[in-house]
Amino acid sequence: MSNKKVILDYNATPVIDQVGVLDRIDRITSRSLKKDAKMHGLKLALSMIDLTTLEGADTTKKVVQLCNKAMHLHDAMPGLPTVAAVCVYPNFVETAKKTLKGTKIKVASVATAFPAGQSSREVKLLDTKLAVDGGADEVDMVISRGKFHEGEYNFVFDEIAAIKEACGKARLKVILETGELGTFDKVRRASDIAIYAGADFIKTSTGKISPAATLPVTSVMLEAIKDYYYKTGIQVGMKPAGGISNAKLALQYLLLVKETLGDAWLTNEWFRFGASSLANDVLMQIVKQTTGIYQSKDYFSKD
Repeated sequence: MSNKKVILDYNATPVIDQVGVLDRIDRITSRSLKKDAKMHGLKLALSMIDLTTLEGADTTKKVVQLCNKAMHLHDAMPGLPTVAAVCVYPNFVETAKKTLKGTKIKVASVATAFPAGQSSREVKLLDTKLAVDGGADEVDMVISRGKFHEGEYNFVFDEIAAIKEACGKARLKVILETGELGTFDKVRRASDIAIYAGADFIKTSTGKISPAATLPVTSVMLEAIKDYYYKTGIQVGMKPAGGISNAKLALQYLLLVKETLGDAWLTNEWFRFGASSLANDVLMQIVKQTTGIYQSKDYFSKD
């Protein structure tokens, strides 16, 4: 089994066949699901969402409202799954933990000078400590993209490893900010660095820049996870984030995961959506599948 702390050669990253990736996504997006499979997929997608509020105007009240939405997605339809987690800034972790007490919903916190990541390692470690000390179950960090573009791969690797250690028992999601990486080859290299440095999940984006998550980029990242699993037997999770606002697209992501990694990853333990607006569209589709009636997205709580 490979040592999770070592990459022997950063430059040995596989070259990505861009045409092949795009052709594969065309095949995924052309497929359709039968009614029963669609309903199963919709409920699965709902259970994989990280509801998120990461704005400068966030308040305690807004965080409590988001937690209440997480616990009560649509009480008129019993038996629906809850979302996977609520994601907030470190200073709101204690509020979220208190509000969600007694549920299975996780509390995730961004850290490491999110979203730009432009700070010292000392500050990033303190940011992580604040989240963990508040009770965060998961930490979403951002890589140092400037260092990555300068070819300082050891710096990026060592920083991720240091944050992983600071997380303790909390699971670490490493945000690559793929929209700033530029090419599939760079996305693959950043994925490999994050995985081997100790990421529990790799994540596409902060959701603060465009483009955010895309199916082709996610495909490249899933292949990195698959290759690592074949080498080590260790599972790593995946989280596309940003720009996934409708149920049809979410189902296409699930098809891609199933085709690439198999059913073992089709659980919120190993796959998440960072897409708060997705929840209402999925709920709308579930109600339509159940009752035959379309409800407006405005029918469901936005907070």
